[in-house]
Amino acid sequence: MDIKGKVVIVTGASQGIGLATAKLLSEKGAKIVLAARSEDLIKNLENELPDSYAIKTDVTKEEDVKNLVRKTIERFGRIDILINVAGQGIHGLSVEKTNIEEYRKVMDLNVFSVVRMMQEVIPHMRKQGEGMIINISSMLSKMYIPNISQYSSTKYALNSISLTARQELAKDKIIVSIVLPKMTKTNFMKNSLGPVTHWEPNQNPNAPPLQVDTAEKVANKILEVIKTEEAEAIV
Repeated sequence: MDIKGKVVIVTGASQGIGLATAKLLSEKGAKIVLAARSEDLIKNLENELPDSYAIKTDVTKEEDVKNLVRKTIERFGRIDILINVAGQGIHGLSVEKTNIEEYRKVMDLNVFSVVRMMQEVIPHMRKQGEGMIINISSMLSKMYIPNISQYSSTKYALNSISLTARQELAKDKIIVSIVLPKMTKTNFMKNSLGPVTHWEPNQNPNAPPLQVDTAEKVANKILEVIKTEEAEAIV
């Protein structure tokens, strides 16, 4: 899909991967709808990016999601691409010590809110005859690492939902893809739930340093997926 002139909703647009993605796609000529809870941050970004529209949104609230989609249609008349970036981590705990209430909150944001967003935009995309949905997963969803199961399981679920929806919606010319970043330099850990714990992913002192990607690198991979329409892409 050619990004120029397309109407793109980006959730979690106030920081990190969402912010980098909004800036990059705007630079490439897209009309960006900036969705996040931090209204002041996305309003400032709206002033910076041409053809952008900031809408304060908590994607875990059904009324906010409906408002986001309604206002986007009122403003631009269509939704070409939805990029679900908004998400949250949970600091490492064993399955035995998992805090169910915190786990439920992360599941609500990382999985249920994404499904809710998809459900709201799909009818509009079907009516216009095409569309694209990109959900941001994680490489942790491909691994089984002790004390990371709460977060990785939300992304594992998201993978299944997304790639199943890709099959279901193919007949409607709606493309669903996932992007799987590795470790990314954002405020992700700072904003995670649960007690702060130290996780050393590589105990081998002779191993090369762990690669930490920038949010901009992830944004470029998202742009690549828009162009290629591939099912899943590892950053």
